[in-house]
Amino acid sequence: MRGGGQTPPGGPVLLHDLVARAARRSPEAPAVRAPEGELSYRGLDEAAGRYAGALAARGVAPGDRVVLWAGKSLELVAAMQGCLRLGAVYVPVTEANPPSRLARICHGCTPALVLTDAEGAGRAAGAGFAAAPVVTFEALLADAPAPGAGAPAPLTPDDPAYILYTSGSTGEPKGVCLSHRNALAFVVWAADMLRIGPHDRLSNHAPFNFDLSVFDLYAAFHAGASVHLIPQQLAYAPEQLVRLLMEQELTVWYSVPSALTLMAAKGGLLEEQAPPGLRVCLVAGEPFPLPLAQRLRRHWPDVRIFNWYGPTETNVCTSYEVTGADLERTTPLPIGTAASGDELELAPLERDGGGPEGAYELRVTGPSVMLGYWGGPAQSGAYATGDLVRLDPEGNLEYLGRRDQMVKIRGQRVELGEIEAVIGSHPDVGDVAAVVVGTGLEAALHAVAVAVPGRTPTLLGLKLWSAERLPSSMVLDVLHLVDELPRTPNGKMDKRRIAGGISSGWDG
Repeated sequence: MRGGGQTPPGGPVLLHDLVARAARRSPEAPAVRAPEGELSYRGLDEAAGRYAGALAARGVAPGDRVVLWAGKSLELVAAMQGCLRLGAVYVPVTEANPPSRLARICHGCTPALVLTDAEGAGRAAGAGFAAAPVVTFEALLADAPAPGAGAPAPLTPDDPAYILYTSGSTGEPKGVCLSHRNALAFVVWAADMLRIGPHDRLSNHAPFNFDLSVFDLYAAFHAGASVHLIPQQLAYAPEQLVRLLMEQELTVWYSVPSALTLMAAKGGLLEEQAPPGLRVCLVAGEPFPLPLAQRLRRHWPDVRIFNWYGPTETNVCTSYEVTGADLERTTPLPIGTAASGDELELAPLERDGGGPEGAYELRVTGPSVMLGYWGGPAQSGAYATGDLVRLDPEGNLEYLGRRDQMVKIRGQRVELGEIEAVIGSHPDVGDVAAVVVGTGLEAALHAVAVAVPGRTPTLLGLKLWSAERLPSSMVLDVLHLVDELPRTPNGKMDKRRIAGGISSGWDG
């Protein structure tokens, strides 16, 4: 399976080309809006030059890593652009990371410096942080050379642009290294497919260390549109999010489904007409609950809604558009077909490897696939996602869960992702996590669910629903109803906290 979308001849080849080109076309057009103000494309272009020059004055050279440890701000976006212009590799780390985890990241990528705000510098000093020099934005710019310095470094599209750190299976952070070509393959495909233009206003809900933010920033810059930064402290404040969506008349929204679930349940998102101006709604990062997709489709008939899929290592490699036909769907929403110019391979599972009927492991090759993990060998051949998929009758991929979510209940292999997909398709369920508690004969399958507003799913009802769609070994034993599911800083369900809560007697 191959997806459309390649950088066209004459198109951008380096990420910092996007801002420079937009500044030449429309210098006074808004580029970035944040609570503290706004930067035009001229302003962002000039700020990128100042940061590039200041970093060079500090001895940062092309190829060096610069860790950016701070909350979202205009300065942080400008610093990212300055790193790119200099040829340095930026490493975004959210302010939610404590100095101890920051140190582990720095030991992994050996940065030339850590760039932060005054609060971050204080935290680092208080913790005795010594893994890399710590410099504030203000102190760095005090060393900036005269205007005109910081000309773009000679780079190739396959040079690394940024590193996104994720949790590793060993417990150590793992740095996914992406090139200019990797990012632009996705960005240009997405911007063209969605017809992003200069008058669009894109949300930025995800933190900068989460791959969803790559679209927010660079699709906006590619089109000369504006991107609106949502501070992390507001990321799961439903009333404020809905107000921002309405008042800023955002035209493109992109987030994990959990954020929209919360906005609908507690923010009044679907109690009024569609937000003015909204024309595209995108979700990725975790399964898109069918009831939520159907509610959005009914309430927003003129808004295009997409379910995107892809691990950090590939960014978005499949896409599915939710249409009116999905209003009659009773099976989980597909993740669609190949995107970003990538090619998908469905690899058979081992004969005794377990997995749902018709399941394959998804492997990806193509221009959006990472260079490799920082400090490790270069990525070679197809990237094995570890995700299980199968083809539906229409040729769309269905996501079935992770290979490493395989567990055993009473000797039977159980795939938690498939259980979540089935329970999540129940009309009374807005979101769900499945967890196994106990071992051996004492193992029990728990479902922690968020109800659709005005509905109350029951254990018996979900057992009957599941029994019609799953083998008996995969029918839940215990149901917990909660107002919302615990999440990681990136907004994904925090399975560890959910399992720990149940084991310690939490009953929702």
